[in-house]
Amino acid sequence: MNHPDRRTGYAAWQIGQIMASRIERTLRPFQLTLAQHNALIQAAFDPGVSSATAARRAAITPQSMGTAVNGLVERGLLERRTTPGDRRTHRLHATEAGLRLAAEAGKAVEATHAEALQALTPREQEQAHSLLLKLLASLNPSAVDDGTP
Repeated sequence: MNHPDRRTGYAAWQIGQIMASRIERTLRPFQLTLAQHNALIQAAFDPGVSSATAARRAAITPQSMGTAVNGLVERGLLERRTTPGDRRTHRLHATEAGLRLAAEAGKAVEATHAEALQALTPREQEQAHSLLLKLLASLNPSAVDDGTP
């Protein structure tokens, strides 16, 4: 039996847990949870995204996304709009305040990422990112931007 750190999935899980914790700390001053940040970013980059699609992309449950969205709507950072002809499907749109907060929080999150990746050279960072995206595309294709509008 191999030591857990010899398993790629275990190492990826550990890194994910550590990064999630660091990003959550980074988001506290913005009064955002990680799920709320994900919802806000999804709505900013893909106006009109459904809550279900945003949840799939973020790899969280629809219930967790719903809770996150509710908090953002209450704060005036996100709007739910119905789709003509389908009143059951709500589309998410960031408000102007939401877009501003997404940009500010995004800068802080980028700094957290940069700090965490300091152990790697720029080339290693690109390689790691490329390999992780390849795995992500295989495991959760909806989480990867394929460039289509």
